[in-house]
Amino acid sequence: MLSRSCKYGIVVSKIPVMTVGLGDILERHFPEYELTYCRSLEEITLLQLRRASLVIADLSGEQRQMRNACEQYYSLLSQYTDIHWIFFVSRTIYPMAVELLMRPCSTLLSDREPVDGVIKAIRAGDESAERISQTLLSADFFDADDAVNKLESLTLSERKVFRLLGKGWGINQIAMLLKKSNKTISAQKNSAMRRLSLRSNAEMYAWINSAQGAKELNLVSAYGEQSEWKSVPGKNMLPSSRDA
Repeated sequence: MLSRSCKYGIVVSKIPVMTVGLGDILERHFPEYELTYCRSLEEITLLQLRRASLVIADLSGEQRQMRNACEQYYSLLSQYTDIHWIFFVSRTIYPMAVELLMRPCSTLLSDREPVDGVIKAIRAGDESAERISQTLLSADFFDADDAVNKLESLTLSERKVFRLLGKGWGINQIAMLLKKSNKTISAQKNSAMRRLSLRSNAEMYAWINSAQGAKELNLVSAYGEQSEWKSVPGKNMLPSSRDA
């Protein structure tokens, strides 16, 4: 009798309960998958990656080395674009995951994602390009942060987006300049707004233009300090006073 398995998937998690839960979902709803279970990325072989059409990685257990884990997966995303990568992320990892792991072949899910959301993401496959689950986008996902140290939690990319917004740039222009998709830029903006408790664009711009925002984002001296400020297309530049 022929095996029903015609696809190959890898589940990566250090948390036994998560491993068992994901395995049960796949066996019940996607019996066509042959599965391999690993505790870490280092356990996956090149042969397994070449075979795989699906990798589900639980990053919620990578709190101590989350930057290293995200960077390792980041390097693989560009090499194995035919794999559908699904990442489970916690609130603390979310900004970094958006920055490093949001690609056309990836999906970001909450570590508290409902079973239906997991099934939907797997079934959607590559059609869920650059998808972030509604659970991740909901306000309930982000616990109330203390006012102290909020700014320190912003990633470099989020600060860049806020600086450009403060200079009057739109999402499309920022995406073009930073060579990212509109969805990625919007996700970075929304993530920063949540952790700063900014509930609307009006509040966001008010904070950016406040003395605190201008100081933290270094808006006063931003031009000329970083290479991206020198890459502004000519059509978006005003004539200098010398040309007047």
